[in-house]
Amino acid sequence: MDVFRRLPPADQRQPCALTIGNFDGVHLGHQAVLQELRAQADRRGLPTCVLTFEPHPREYFAALHRSTAEGGHADAAAGAAGSAPAEAPGAAMAGSPGAAATQAPPRILTERDKLDALSRYGVDRVCIAHFNASVAALPAATFVDEVIVEGMQARFLLIGDDFRFGAKRQGSFETLRALGPQRGFELAQMATIRRDGARISSSAVRTALATGDFALAESLLGRPYFISGHVVHGRKLGRTLGFPTLNIRLNFDHPAVAGVFVVQVHGVADRPWPAVASLGTRPAVERNGKLLLEVHLFDFSGDLYGKLVRVEFLQRLREERHYDSLEALTAQIDLDARQARGFFQRRGQ
Repeated sequence: MDVFRRLPPADQRQPCALTIGNFDGVHLGHQAVLQELRAQADRRGLPTCVLTFEPHPREYFAALHRSTAEGGHADAAAGAAGSAPAEAPGAAMAGSPGAAATQAPPRILTERDKLDALSRYGVDRVCIAHFNASVAALPAATFVDEVIVEGMQARFLLIGDDFRFGAKRQGSFETLRALGPQRGFELAQMATIRRDGARISSSAVRTALATGDFALAESLLGRPYFISGHVVHGRKLGRTLGFPTLNIRLNFDHPAVAGVFVVQVHGVADRPWPAVASLGTRPAVERNGKLLLEVHLFDFSGDLYGKLVRVEFLQRLREERHYDSLEALTAQIDLDARQARGFFQRRGQ
């Protein structure tokens, strides 16, 4: 799978079957979109392409809102209130910075995990375009001309039933249907995918993860929920306390899960390894810390630095807390470990 960190350079553009969205989670609804995109692309002899934006448009508008609220200078997007895909082909492409836009959504997947999932579901090309004031200010017709037609060379476009785009959310399916014949692309609309009458969405996955309902999250994702990454060096505090950890740094600030969890780790042995993990900013030991996934593997020895591992979440134990002493922290970690071991013993592991 080819990955571009902006619109493809002119000499690497090629006609494609395109869909646009954030695809956070790559859940069953996203998978249905990608399956349909693949089928339509194959009929036309085209590669499949996903266009997504970083930062997430709602993250962009949330930062803009904070800057304005703090008296900072709001750039040209302050009045433009533009758009880019919020969740998937069925989601609005941002819009004016109102209540929804001023709250950045928690991230379900790391970029690595999202790209791996998109590749696994048959995407040939992914374009991660930068969302900024210029993109936010694009009128709908200009977005079609400069991004969809010229930048992505779309010959077929698949969107969802509530897709909106362009400055002030001007663009809709009707806009695209009017412009498509003139601009040389076919258009199709994907109906919302539902499960037991409820819409499958990234928001539903986030709610399940936030409440610790990993069974529900798995049913929406079509796979267990996990985070992968390379093991990095940490402060070695866990080792000092008698609970050595492998550490994975995340490249975003607002995860869909936070707290202490029962997990199993793939990639350290020939079977998933039982463990207990903490995901958050480490309020127990430092203030204003960076987001970190710390995992204590039970009864394991070996050097894992630099290794790519996958941490699968099984059960939530508690939220993050601050402790006044290392003794109190150690006692809590010991309790967490005993609870996690009990979980695996009940499962016969």
